[in-house]
Amino acid sequence: MATHYEPGEIAVQERAGLTRQASHALAGIGDTIPPVAAAFLADQPVIIVGGTDREGRVWATQLTGAPGFLRVPHPGTLVVDALPIPEDPLAELLSGPARVGMIAIEPATRRRMRVNGHSTPVDGGLRVDLDQVIANCPKYIQRRDARVVDTPGGATRSRAVRRGTALTTAQQDIVRATDTFFVATTDGSGNADASHRGGNPGFVQVLSPTLLRWPDYLGNAMFLTLGNLEYHPAAGLFVPGWDNGSSLHLSGTARTVWDTDEIAAVPGAQRLVEFTVHDVVEIADAVRLRWSAPEYSRFNPPVA
Repeated sequence: MATHYEPGEIAVQERAGLTRQASHALAGIGDTIPPVAAAFLADQPVIIVGGTDREGRVWATQLTGAPGFLRVPHPGTLVVDALPIPEDPLAELLSGPARVGMIAIEPATRRRMRVNGHSTPVDGGLRVDLDQVIANCPKYIQRRDARVVDTPGGATRSRAVRRGTALTTAQQDIVRATDTFFVATTDGSGNADASHRGGNPGFVQVLSPTLLRWPDYLGNAMFLTLGNLEYHPAAGLFVPGWDNGSSLHLSGTARTVWDTDEIAAVPGAQRLVEFTVHDVVEIADAVRLRWSAPEYSRFNPPVA
């Protein structure tokens, strides 16, 4: 996985006319974590995880802990000293061996990196044997600072959970207002990937309670997400509640829109992605992390 592109990625690169750029970007994919990246991970209080549940639904979620909860005992291994809360849609998957895609993001410095591999539960956390380690640019990351708050009941507290098959009016408002979400996908073999999407509030359009659309902005030409969707449309979205610790998880299917007239109507869009919602899980007060108000990236295109 670390030294070549998959057929879906190549197909999208060719259609976008970016095969040359993609060949250069391939140098940013490896299968081990270098020391500077290990130090970056050790500073983080959160990592995003994507995977597929036993029903074939793809989800994305977050795991959190005090800095140091992400450790690299060996360049080919990441240890995560955390597991999902019981209400999380990936809790069952991560209780056993799983294929996972992960992205660590540091909003305060606009840095991020992706790691994909096979996870195994160990000692109340996960050991991830790595297949891919991917360097990503800082574009479209909103600057934020993190803090931890005390919550009554601690780890054993009960959390309000809302499940459905379409977005409620309040959930639609959350999606419209977001400046950041994460998307999980898988390739034809089931290998998972998790990626970041950012923009000014309103960059995600709510076309209906079960249909979302967002622009695919100029990126690194790898097309790891769109390449997965080319042959396997299942996808999961995670929208963090930066100010209140909530989690909004969506599972469904996605497709790339190549229509030039539709693309031209959205500022900055190179392509569009439409996501059909199949399942929704919203968890109140899911984590103790809270984040400051955002400083928007200067790379964010305007929103029409």
